[in-house]
Amino acid sequence: MKALHARYPFLSAAREAVETAGVDLSELVASDSAAVERGLERVEWAVTEGTVGEPHRRTRVELLSYPVARVLVSLVDEHILLRRYARAEAVTAYDRFSEELTATAEFQSTRTERLDRQDLLAEFDLSGHVHAVAGEDGEYRVDVGTYLEHTAGQWGDEWRLVNRPLADGQVPVDEDELLLLVRQAVRRRVEDGLPLSVPDAIATELDDETERVRDVLADLDLTRDIDTVVPDLFPPCMRHLLDKVQKGEHLEHHSRFAIAAFLTSIGMSTDEIVELFQVNPGFGEEATRYQVDHIRGETSPTEYSAPACATMQSYGDCVNKDDICEDVINESHPLNYYEHRLEEADEEELVDWRDGEEDEEDDDAG
Repeated sequence: MKALHARYPFLSAAREAVETAGVDLSELVASDSAAVERGLERVEWAVTEGTVGEPHRRTRVELLSYPVARVLVSLVDEHILLRRYARAEAVTAYDRFSEELTATAEFQSTRTERLDRQDLLAEFDLSGHVHAVAGEDGEYRVDVGTYLEHTAGQWGDEWRLVNRPLADGQVPVDEDELLLLVRQAVRRRVEDGLPLSVPDAIATELDDETERVRDVLADLDLTRDIDTVVPDLFPPCMRHLLDKVQKGEHLEHHSRFAIAAFLTSIGMSTDEIVELFQVNPGFGEEATRYQVDHIRGETSPTEYSAPACATMQSYGDCVNKDDICEDVINESHPLNYYEHRLEEADEEELVDWRDGEEDEEDDDAG
């Protein structure tokens, strides 16, 4: 196992190195406390600091902590954890390869192996889509399709295609911007396959670590956003469905399920949702209450979450996509859109819709 693999555990070569070494994950979590501890640290730091922390001094421990961290994220299975973890791994990798690519020759000579730009681009199939500008050091042109794909998670008007001088199907970027596009590719690579299906034996071995991650999430109150109802911050698909409900328009069963599950996921009670649906054609309180309680898991063995973006698309409920949706599509869930909007919102924007309803009732009583 090479130091390069430990620094960049998402590389295809790193995965192959682990497979070649014949590492058994069940045995690893049962016997390698150092790798488990470092894996837990990766996840905790991702939540609290936005990076995965300082690397372990032993290459093997550092490399094997990566699959352990992915298992822990999968066991906790919270959207906000998955998103923060993937971003933290990407940010850490970006910091490392940015340093390596801009290092002096003297610094580079101290490393036995490093990641050069061409290898980095080839890792994510970008070599044929990124073109160095002749005679212009640090200037590149990126094929427009590749540019759009990898700027989906970048915020700011400077990334909008309309603000770029598109020519011959290519978009100009400088060195720093190119590396930011690679950071986005890393984030996608880390997210790929998460959450994993984890065997019971491995889950049992990691019970304490899983509980620790849940405690960290609870301590930071990262779940406060799922008990905040601000329709103006809803993803476009859910705003559209909510608008149809409030206008008394007919909704197909899958659409009713989607909006009800979403509202349940963000903290609305059964009574509040039932009241919302009263204006809908064919409303029946008993049937509606049963359906919402079923989604909530009170009358069924399963608590249902809102449909993923792919499901919303397949049923034709994905409408009015905006700039943020491109990133949400990559993250696969409308709740990620809403969580992002809540995190970015100013305090004056975070007025819970239910508080407004209560104020209106007080005014009527007065």
